[in-house]
Amino acid sequence: MDCTQVRNCLHGYLDRELDPVTAAGVDAHLHACAACGEAHALQKTLHAAVKKHATYYTAPDALAARIRGGINVSSALVPGKVVARRQWFRFAAAMAAAAVVTWTIAIQREAGSRDERVSEQVIAGHARAMLTNHLTEVASSDQHTVKPWLSSKLDFSPPVTDLAAAGFPLVGARLDYADHRPVAALVYRHRQHVIDLFIWPDEKAGATTSMQVTSKQGYNLVHWSNAGMTFWAISDLNPAEIRTFAGVYASAK
Repeated sequence: MDCTQVRNCLHGYLDRELDPVTAAGVDAHLHACAACGEAHALQKTLHAAVKKHATYYTAPDALAARIRGGINVSSALVPGKVVARRQWFRFAAAMAAAAVVTWTIAIQREAGSRDERVSEQVIAGHARAMLTNHLTEVASSDQHTVKPWLSSKLDFSPPVTDLAAAGFPLVGARLDYADHRPVAALVYRHRQHVIDLFIWPDEKAGATTSMQVTSKQGYNLVHWSNAGMTFWAISDLNPAEIRTFAGVYASAK
């Protein structure tokens, strides 16, 4: 998809109204095009801020009646005043809208959660791989095959281990993109469920952090940090099972 097509689809993409194929195309373009990515981020920020912070009030009946009475003055009697009043209302509405946009974007940027942003990218990467059936670029359960392949293509060496004995066999890996950088995506299975484990170095993750489990868009995610690395596991497994996977991986590596 080109930039024009993607920009025309952004509202539907944000509202999740697109079909899976179109959504996957938009998602792939956003990861590759910085300009469209910025446009998407701005619309997403505004969408979330208005939804979260906007306050709605019902006008009292007396106020509504006064406004309707003022607007319905006969233009035949005072045409200049009616036109001026309508122009003023339009101007005031435009100024109010601009103020709301500026205010909500500022609030969202200030209070925006880095984990929230990263979780959206992890979900997008997992969904894209599932929709396009592009789960692995190196298909192997041998950690001595997967780890060198990833290390040769990344600026770090991710910890790789097969967890078949615990019920989570390694099936391969691929490269993905999250948090503004290329990352490793290890692929595991548990029964018929696919688990993606995204790994990348993070200078803010020097200390070990406890595992955090979240649920979004039908997926369960668990993330933690250890020894300068950050880890994000995602699957449609239930929260207890995805946490068990993370615990097994963290203990084995």
